[in-house]
Amino acid sequence: MNAIHFSECAKACMNCSLACTTCASACLNEDSVEMMRECIKRCLDCAEICKLCAHAEQRNSPFSAEICSLCAQMCDNCAEECVKHQAEHCQQCAQFCQQCAAECRKMAS
Repeated sequence: MNAIHFSECAKACMNCSLACTTCASACLNEDSVEMMRECIKRCLDCAEICKLCAHAEQRNSPFSAEICSLCAQMCDNCAEECVKHQAEHCQQCAQFCQQCAAECRKMAS
């Protein structure tokens, strides 16, 4: 039986997806939800592309490099917004996004 192996990129993408989903959910509970609107949007978009990227990579999609490149851009975009907010969940999300972007760039090259 073959062992299942997950690349560092796939792991980073799934961790980032979970962090972004958690951040978006936590932002909805903030007192100033309106102020968090852009953060929520970016987190939800980032969570989706990260899942797609991890899945594409695991099935050796011929589009993995392109998806990884887009994922890195979207992670940068999300991190850029999250670092603006002092909430711990936003700061943690930004870190996961930065790590994912770095792993995706390695895969895309």
